[in-house]
Amino acid sequence: MGPTDVNRRDLLRRAAALGLITVPGMTALSACASGGTGGGDTIAKGEVSEDNPFGVTPGSPLDVVIFKGGFGDAYARQWEKLYAQRWDAEISHLGTQEITGKLQPRFNAGNPPDVVDNSGAQSIKLDVLHGQGQLTDLTQLLDAPSADDPDKKVRDILIPGTAEKGFFGGKMHALNYVYTVWGLWYSEKLFQDRGWSPPQTWSDFIALMEDARDAGIGGLAHQGKHPYYMNVVIMDLIAKTGGLDAMRAIDNLDPKAFTGSEAARRSVEAVYEIVDKGLLMPGTNGLDHVESQTRWSQGDAVFIPSGSWLENEQLKATPEDFGMAFLPVPVLPDSSLPFHALRAGAGEPFIVPAEARNQPGGLEFLRQMLSKEWSTAFAKEVSSLSIVQSAVDTSVPLRPGITSAIAAVDACPPEERFDYLYTEWYSEMDTAIRNATSELMAGRMRPDAWLTAAQRAVDKAAKDPASKKNKRE
Repeated sequence: MGPTDVNRRDLLRRAAALGLITVPGMTALSACASGGTGGGDTIAKGEVSEDNPFGVTPGSPLDVVIFKGGFGDAYARQWEKLYAQRWDAEISHLGTQEITGKLQPRFNAGNPPDVVDNSGAQSIKLDVLHGQGQLTDLTQLLDAPSADDPDKKVRDILIPGTAEKGFFGGKMHALNYVYTVWGLWYSEKLFQDRGWSPPQTWSDFIALMEDARDAGIGGLAHQGKHPYYMNVVIMDLIAKTGGLDAMRAIDNLDPKAFTGSEAARRSVEAVYEIVDKGLLMPGTNGLDHVESQTRWSQGDAVFIPSGSWLENEQLKATPEDFGMAFLPVPVLPDSSLPFHALRAGAGEPFIVPAEARNQPGGLEFLRQMLSKEWSTAFAKEVSSLSIVQSAVDTSVPLRPGITSAIAAVDACPPEERFDYLYTEWYSEMDTAIRNATSELMAGRMRPDAWLTAAQRAVDKAAKDPASKKNKRE
């Protein structure tokens, strides 16, 4: 996947927050259930036209399941109202964080929903679903006319490089809808009160956290029960230290991706320094994301790793004058990429199951998600970015967190943005690395052992015949 190419004007347009538009009058949903069964006969494909490229049959019901995490699910309910109005459809809606628990039995029984936002710690592994033939090939979505301009295909309106995040075996099977920036977050008010400056080097980062520790404040909080977040810091540091080749080596399952990488060794040793010097917020290793982020919002720690959904997820727990701000991961000496380089790309994968009862409706739902009307409704509700270029035409004052994230993207040339793909391609490998990180942050594993465990996970993934289908340049 090449670097994401998006200019500041387009990013600002897409980033508009609350109050952007007044959504046109909408009829109430014909049905709003706690999650449909998806049973019954498959709905036949209807008449295809320029306005109906997938052949949606008017009046046919649609079954939607949304991960109710950092973005909530209110935005999806707005989308569903728009869909119901357009197609005279009954909508079954389920908002949940228990994606696997709620949906795995339905996939196993052959009656999955029509649209799934497959996100969160309990998401179903996409590579597993793809390997089982459970995902609809979304190449037809990319080749369909866009909802706003039939002279443009859907693929032409997306930020370059974002569609590839959902590719398996060279074809798109998941639509990662949200344009996300990953890194560290802090409180501008805390920094002002303490006279601190945002650190750009790793040594300054450590020194600031030592100052915080001496003042009775945790240096770094992390979502201990979900080591995905701490892997953001580790993997970002590897990419910055060793450059994009170090990132590609991991995604391409290089036999020396970790144990033969000086960048990986230096990065993991640097992260372990946080543990070794007692700079973690006390108790953070045993907390989930809600608990750790809430304590951070209350001033118990200086930094926390996360994606740009954090601000919306923490709205109720964050003091009004907190001043949430984004910080790219600080750099080690002689890093290949500069401090302002950052991980930015597509997240929040939406899928249409291969055995969906209303597959045409599911595909059309995704197509409309990429319209200006639906993208604006999303931005209005959650103050976050989508992968659609110039999706929102009106700009209003933004919340401080997303404003700082936009500034970080603005400061980073496209060729210095990066994003990993192994998390989607190789879920077993991802899980093994996460488990090793839990041990590292708890002080039960040293950096050398972490590197060995991570390389073992890479080598195991490389032996899977399916891995030969995935390759990034």
